[in-house]
Amino acid sequence: MTDKYPHPFSPDSLKHSQDLMTDWIQGLPSALVKDMQRGWFKAWADLGVQYASDPMGWTERVLQYQKQQAGIWFDAFAGVPTAASGNGSQRPTDRRFKGAQWHDNPLFDYIHQSYLLSSEALYDAARSTSLSDADKEKLLFYTRQYVDAFSPTNFLATNPEVIQQAIDTQGQSLVDGMRNLLGDLEKGHISMTDEGAFRLGENLATTEGQVVFENDLFQLIHYKPLTDTVAERPLVIIPPFINKYYILDLQPENSFVRYCVEQGNSVFILSWANPDEDKSDLCWDDYIERGVMTAFDVIKRIHGVEQLNAVAWCVGGTLLATALAVMQARADKTVASATFFTTLLDFYEPGELGVFIDPVQVSEREEIVKKAGMLAGRDLALVFSMLRANDLIWSYVVNNYLKGKTPMPFDILYWNSDPTNLPANMYVSYVENMYLENRLVKPNALTFCGEAIDLSAIETPSYFLCAVEDHIAPWTATYKVRDLFAGPVEFVLGASGHIAGVINPPSKNKRHYWIDGDTQGESQAWLDSAKKVGGSWWPHWEAWLQAQGGRESIEAVGPGNGEFVPLEPAPGRYVKKRVS
Repeated sequence: MTDKYPHPFSPDSLKHSQDLMTDWIQGLPSALVKDMQRGWFKAWADLGVQYASDPMGWTERVLQYQKQQAGIWFDAFAGVPTAASGNGSQRPTDRRFKGAQWHDNPLFDYIHQSYLLSSEALYDAARSTSLSDADKEKLLFYTRQYVDAFSPTNFLATNPEVIQQAIDTQGQSLVDGMRNLLGDLEKGHISMTDEGAFRLGENLATTEGQVVFENDLFQLIHYKPLTDTVAERPLVIIPPFINKYYILDLQPENSFVRYCVEQGNSVFILSWANPDEDKSDLCWDDYIERGVMTAFDVIKRIHGVEQLNAVAWCVGGTLLATALAVMQARADKTVASATFFTTLLDFYEPGELGVFIDPVQVSEREEIVKKAGMLAGRDLALVFSMLRANDLIWSYVVNNYLKGKTPMPFDILYWNSDPTNLPANMYVSYVENMYLENRLVKPNALTFCGEAIDLSAIETPSYFLCAVEDHIAPWTATYKVRDLFAGPVEFVLGASGHIAGVINPPSKNKRHYWIDGDTQGESQAWLDSAKKVGGSWWPHWEAWLQAQGGRESIEAVGPGNGEFVPLEPAPGRYVKKRVS
């Protein structure tokens, strides 16, 4: 908070906070709020209709719930911990209630056990519906949003840890919490990390390199070699344009970029521009032709080679696949191998984002986006946070505002709070073609850069890394790529989720991955037959890359050359532009 309002409970500060709250609420994506309201009421209206046709089943469910609630109530009066009595729905793994105060005090033991029981009753009701799979997923999603929001941990009067801390600090924790709240209202988002602890180019995105090319879509960074010789085929990384590239170059100890350079690769990466409303007409063709394929051409001219290796993540992988299909139609063999991290190509199973994908929701959101000229990065970040609301919203509400704590420095969460905008035209076509109509996997159903594309014609050897807990690109959906391309596919399943499953450096010796499963069956059969390997998958990928050929050593060059001279040091200015 600024010095303008030194005490958060002064009249001026309270007026200021009211104004900030009003601005924040008015700034919320209205289409998203309407989607949530409509989704919630429709889902529970459908549930009500179902139970009206089966009153006996509904009555039995209510009676069971009342019986369990009575058991918790009687235990509270008797001073018996609920966990010891066997009543309620005690969940030792629920981190929200791990503190001793939730269990030692009968009142708060009752409050949290009653909440857990009520939550489970709502989930059971949602799971027991005869709705379609898609509608049931929406019902469960909106039920989870409601249940998470009304947890007793989120309110001062019902959180014993917050009350005790306020007593111990003589109210200072509440004063600090209000200061944190006002600061976040001014920034327009919840602080998930100590954002003042990081500076791009100083302690994030520090791998040494130079911007050697730029246009209005991207800057191309060429990293300084760390070995005397490099593989003759350069390596280009295509990050998603819905986030910033430095997730792959956080700090030296967990930088995928630095790892690739250390292995003797000449490494390039695209740093996408963060567009404003004046870039609303940019389309998918632009990102292929003036983005990916332009980068390929520059890299080949710097190295004087005809082929390179490509790596892409998430929607960057979707973009790379469409570029490969265009190049396949043109008999262009520039890409010798392609690596995809947690990439959806078949959108039949869109993950938890599917709750926002139906014709009505998409149509309303498209109107908002077209009018604004872009999808604001903050709106997109809110959607992703909602998918993990307890971890990415409510835990910070409790710690920052109720307990008055400052979040710890965490590089991944700093990156997560640094979103990018999306051009309206590109966003609309992406959602309609991929998520809504799933046209990408239909041969010749889409035309990009003047070519009808067919993913099944792609002959490029490919490596697909998926993550077992990925809620954005479910591995059971990404597994379908095993027989999608014409060329050979190496399928690898990593532990953890969409981000941590990828950022898993060998030096940490954490987690594990699965390889060599039976690709003749469905996803579960593959996993059941796969070999589990401890540690990082990065060395496995590097060995696969070497096996694709082109590993003859040449003298290290760059960054850049006589034609493409360095323009500015990495990380460049494009990545430093933040959305307001």
